[in-house]
Amino acid sequence: MNRNTKPMQTIIREEDVMSLQKQLSRQMPTVAIKERIKTLKHLRSVILSHLDEIEQALFEDLHKSREESYMTETGIVLSEISYQLKHLKHWSRKKRVHSSLSLFPSKAYRVPQAYGVVLIVSPWNYPLQLSLLPLAGALAAGNRVLLNPSLQSPATTSLLQKLINDNFPSELVYCLGGSIDETNKILEQKPDYLFFTGSPITAKLIMSKIADKLIPTTLELGGKSPVIVDEDADLSVAVRRIALGKFINCGQTCIAPDYLFVHSSLKQRFIEQFKAFVSSEFGENPLQSPFYGRIINSHHFDRLSLLIEQDKVIFGGKTIREQNYISPTLIDSPAHDSPIMNEEIFGPLLPILTFDTIDSVLGHLRLQERPLALYYFGSKNKDIVDKTTSGGCCINDTIMHIVPHSLPFGGVGNSGLGAYHGKASFDTFTHYKSLLVSHKHIDLPFKYPPYGKHSYTLFRRLMR
Repeated sequence: MNRNTKPMQTIIREEDVMSLQKQLSRQMPTVAIKERIKTLKHLRSVILSHLDEIEQALFEDLHKSREESYMTETGIVLSEISYQLKHLKHWSRKKRVHSSLSLFPSKAYRVPQAYGVVLIVSPWNYPLQLSLLPLAGALAAGNRVLLNPSLQSPATTSLLQKLINDNFPSELVYCLGGSIDETNKILEQKPDYLFFTGSPITAKLIMSKIADKLIPTTLELGGKSPVIVDEDADLSVAVRRIALGKFINCGQTCIAPDYLFVHSSLKQRFIEQFKAFVSSEFGENPLQSPFYGRIINSHHFDRLSLLIEQDKVIFGGKTIREQNYISPTLIDSPAHDSPIMNEEIFGPLLPILTFDTIDSVLGHLRLQERPLALYYFGSKNKDIVDKTTSGGCCINDTIMHIVPHSLPFGGVGNSGLGAYHGKASFDTFTHYKSLLVSHKHIDLPFKYPPYGKHSYTLFRRLMR
């Protein structure tokens, strides 16, 4: 595909895009490796040449600073693209595997092949990263892609439409306008793969709609990710890493610490140090900090405001609806049946609970849905790793398990289905075709009837 050429036709309707992509994917299921490499390099170039516009869009939607935008959005995407490019040729090779002695002299292979047309539905909280990261994986695997970002991040979604639709042929990749109607129209046409990032509630609605279509699906969801600070934890480390994980993007992160268990002997010291560190990050008035974000819109602001029990606020709790501003807030010992302990918070509110034994915490966790992430500070990490189930886990850190390309990212149970990042992205968007090549002349006769008196014994020896 020559980058100087225009798309083969001007397409307006998403149904037409889908039809064309499906037609081409049936003719050639997997885009040629040379074209994939060109596409990924071009995607990287487009991102780098529009950094200022990207940063402005993310500021308009979420009040992200230039630094946070690059650290949590653009930089992650660029790093992923570079990693895909480095390994793509190796991943795309046909791999010979062991065949069966009973099929001698045959050869067996695993052949990586694209699914075809992939629909990516992405959310608003990291609107660039969570759109382009799966996009890079889908393109690397040789698929054609329809991307539908969220309408709730209008500036970034509008920019993504411009960057993709002005720079790539629609028969390869096309960005929709972000509406639910567009998603539903494409699902009715039965894409070959669905990659969805969002809430468990929305995921269940989508799955109910496509159950009869048997579309293979990856679900990147969320949940209530707990943090445990044990009695032998290094408080200075715990405080700064929990604060970073919680308040980056104003708490609107699917793997943000959702609630906190602190050993009772540490509670007061933790609160004092936590408050001091948050002040050092954002100043006494985070409203004036260039590094503190905003809630995405008034709807989510109102939802979060209702979760704040002012009589339980240790510090923070300040809200300004006109600016979608909620300050970093620590909430003391909310009831286990309160809304804040039963909804994914997705904002800068952090409930703090206490415990005396790790077994009591483990008992609580067993009663909850399995979270997208779990964080532990202390020395009893073997108990935590062995006796809990979560999509990911950090010991003495939060959220940083998304950084290594070697660690797949995904949930379990209610927090997700499937995983991506690095090689896992390529695998997610790849169907591994099983290929057996038998010799056309040599043919062992014992496998054909009528069977002799020793056939059964021979089968048992060969087919163990």
